[in-house]
Amino acid sequence: MKTILLISPYWREPHRWMVSSVKLAELWQRLGFRIVVGCMGGTGGQRAAGSGKRTSVEDVSPTLRIYRMRDRFLPDPLNFGIALGFARMARRIIRIERPDMVVINKVLFWTSFSIIPLRLRGHRVVVLTDALVGMTWQPRGWPARIIMTAGAWTVGWLVLLCAHRVVFFHPQPPRLLRFLGIAHKCEVIPTGIDPSGYGLLAMGSEQRKSHSSQLTAHSSIVVTYIGRLESVKGVDDFLAAAVEAKRHHPQITIRVVGWYKEGHPLVARYADRVTFTGLRDDIPTLLAESDIFVLPSYSEGLSNALMEAMASGCACVASDVGGNRFLIENDVSGLLFPAGDRAALAAHLRRLADDPVKRIALGAAARRRIEDHFSWDMVGKLYKRLIDQVLREEGTTA
Repeated sequence: MKTILLISPYWREPHRWMVSSVKLAELWQRLGFRIVVGCMGGTGGQRAAGSGKRTSVEDVSPTLRIYRMRDRFLPDPLNFGIALGFARMARRIIRIERPDMVVINKVLFWTSFSIIPLRLRGHRVVVLTDALVGMTWQPRGWPARIIMTAGAWTVGWLVLLCAHRVVFFHPQPPRLLRFLGIAHKCEVIPTGIDPSGYGLLAMGSEQRKSHSSQLTAHSSIVVTYIGRLESVKGVDDFLAAAVEAKRHHPQITIRVVGWYKEGHPLVARYADRVTFTGLRDDIPTLLAESDIFVLPSYSEGLSNALMEAMASGCACVASDVGGNRFLIENDVSGLLFPAGDRAALAAHLRRLADDPVKRIALGAAARRRIEDHFSWDMVGKLYKRLIDQVLREEGTTA
């Protein structure tokens, strides 16, 4: 069995869950590969031999092992972890595990900088990323934006130049890729999703009956956001627009699902009109109960939450940025609006509340789009081809 080392910023830390890494590892395991993960975050599990208190190793299954290094986390709007010595840990993992292929997920996270010493030691590394942070993806707030931009055009650019191949989860501007000097080694492969666990099938029989009766009577409309309450996600815009739409349509229920820090100002402000669920592990059921899903990000890669909502048949409303416009065909498989435009978002919500036929049509088209273009049946073939090509190249130069 071939082994892939996946270097990721995080894994399943509650407020830093790196969904793309978790999902890709699951997909690659299905394709028959053993996955070793090197990441930052909590150090649960057994301490790695000779590694000190800051690192640990966890054997999740025979085909998944996770090495972690404790980091110092800089909060929102930077959302950036620092783990001094991470590159040394990556080299130690390579000595122990002898992976057949090394993959780094995300550019401009601390973990991505390990590519520089790895490249100097002759390792060929594939870089995956859903966005070019500091270039095509920006945080909210000028101080954070200046820091990210400066990092992107220095060490972030160097990371891209060191990569053997660069795989984007959604298309990037061709002119920018040519300017960066990486266009010749880039391709687009989305992370994708297994849609079989989403939709009404995620519900129990009694839940399906209740949901069907609500659709018939239109007595309730559930509007859902799933994700962290970070500034770049635009949750403040979602809440303001959804509460405004609820004034005209009292049957709307507003729901926010995901981690938030205790005492978060948005929770304090809207707790009387919005249900904040906190972290949940029954996302497919929550989405199956939802009529409308909103993703109001100011910058976005290829959102797993949006793919899950589309697979669930929700009528999706998303900001017209990044991977959102790659996933959604406007007014066909969802609705797009300019990021930050609360009036446009509220207008979309009112329109969908007034038109259940449109809601159902958008949801059905969204499900078809996931099945046709972003299902793991499709995406798995693309990743299998990529991995086989890289392994052949490694064998040629060995």
